[in-house]
Amino acid sequence: MTMRKITDKQRAFEADRILAELYPDAACSLEADDDPWRLLVMARLSAQCTDERVNIVSRDLFAAFPDAASMANAPIGDIEDLIRSCGLYRGKAKSIKEASEIVVNKYGGNIPNTMDELLELPGVGRKIANLLLGDIFGLGGIVADTHCMRICGRLGFYPEGQKDPLKTERIMEKLLPREHQSDFCHRIVHFGRDICRAREPLCDDCPMKDICCHYGEAHTKKAGS
Repeated sequence: MTMRKITDKQRAFEADRILAELYPDAACSLEADDDPWRLLVMARLSAQCTDERVNIVSRDLFAAFPDAASMANAPIGDIEDLIRSCGLYRGKAKSIKEASEIVVNKYGGNIPNTMDELLELPGVGRKIANLLLGDIFGLGGIVADTHCMRICGRLGFYPEGQKDPLKTERIMEKLLPREHQSDFCHRIVHFGRDICRAREPLCDDCPMKDICCHYGEAHTKKAGS
């Protein structure tokens, strides 16, 4: 098997096109109802926790504290009790409460829309900031989660064994149009769960095998053995 000789830009275009065909309606699996503050909170809760669990926990959390102002004034113990099943609940409760206080006191209850301002909020890193910038504000952004890093590495955009979210973000934001970046990241999560799994990826049946460096190298080794 010989992989098609194409540039990284062409490979990114093809990957984006294939993912759009596979998952035309892909969206963020966190059910935040397009509320910026709720998406921030839920994204923070999702660290080392499934999105399904976060969606369940958030129903009671937002019923008790429906906005940033009520969360900022909530007793920390009450927040901890409501999010306990998400894991790491003490650290998450602290950062959520502190971020809510800043949003209320500095931004009048509104989530800021720049990377620098978002990164000032406790518990917000570049992954959450890019999620907010893309999904809420339409500004694009590469959410370099484990699926994105693994698959972009396998496709050949950077060394496969190098799990570097910032490097992934910097590379992919240059290869994908800004207006495609958010959808690409949501779709690649589905692709990573369905086909390009961390263990036992379905390489032979993968619609991206003709542009995949991992697949091409694996089959070149097979042919030479």
